[in-house]
Amino acid sequence: MQQATYPVQFSVDYPDRPLDRLTTIFRVFMVIPIAIVLGAVDGATWQWTSNGSTAAVAAGAGGLLFFAPLLMIVFRQKYPRWWFDWNLELLRLGNRVGAYLALMDDRYPSTTDHQSVHLDYAYPDAERDLNRWLPLVKWFLAIPHYVVLFFLNIALVVVVIIAWFAILFTEHYPRGLFDFVEGVIRWNSRVAAYAFVLVTDQYPPFRLSP
Repeated sequence: MQQATYPVQFSVDYPDRPLDRLTTIFRVFMVIPIAIVLGAVDGATWQWTSNGSTAAVAAGAGGLLFFAPLLMIVFRQKYPRWWFDWNLELLRLGNRVGAYLALMDDRYPSTTDHQSVHLDYAYPDAERDLNRWLPLVKWFLAIPHYVVLFFLNIALVVVVIIAWFAILFTEHYPRGLFDFVEGVIRWNSRVAAYAFVLVTDQYPPFRLSP
């Protein structure tokens, strides 16, 4: 029986070509500039301890919009389009940076072009498509996913390290490892869209596949 298609779609184009060994070696350092840009948009906090005292500084100009859409859905049954567009583009940028760090593409992440990373979900009609009270508990209902993703994300780190060595020796990302990393990011994206971006009431499936 054919599986139903979940409304949140994520995919990364497989790089069926030799990957750059040099940028792969230094990927964890090369990602720093775009990670700083992402942190400046998404909001970031740095904390340090000196002589028994703790200091922290926060920087950012937005971040993922969660509480404001929640209030609008609950009290007005509306989801402002520009809030939706902001969240979608912010998640797309974050996924491009994540895919680059996971060695899935050796092209530097763009702040505008989608490149090889594709994340899509439809703009919801809040009054027709969304239960007005469900956003209050979605984050709680998603707890089983948090548990599974905790272990999947640990496995993802191990797989990326293995892929790092594979690329250095063969210039190619083993397809099975690539599909696993793509599936874990897809799972994370579905849970984020359901529990925090609030664009669908359909519970995320427990699977890596599209």
